[in-house]
Amino acid sequence: MLNIDLIKESGLAIVQPEGALSESDFDSVASVIDPYLEEHGELRGLIIYTKDFPGWDSFGAMLKHFKFVKDHQQKISHVALVTDSAIGNLAEKIAGHFISAKVKHFPYNQLVDAKSWILDAATD
Repeated sequence: MLNIDLIKESGLAIVQPEGALSESDFDSVASVIDPYLEEHGELRGLIIYTKDFPGWDSFGAMLKHFKFVKDHQQKISHVALVTDSAIGNLAEKIAGHFISAKVKHFPYNQLVDAKSWILDAATD
């Protein structure tokens, strides 16, 4: 399951995985984010908030995740990976080569700092 909290006033979405990610998880997130993007054109930021990366429940889910990133990456300004998983550091280092959003890793206990990074960047 992938929980999503879209804070429309600030253009910020927070997703929290619970268990291995499925194909339908990405359909659910798109059903929340896409209407906002249609109306506003861009999302200021996306926070992925999880203690540990749960992985995918299938190869199809992994492909669906990559397609979601491909389809949405130009409409999201900043992505914060708030996790203690080693994948956070790796993703921060390689994501810049594949997506247009600025990506930054934060330890799991720094959710407030991640929100500030995204919201402060919008005022720069």
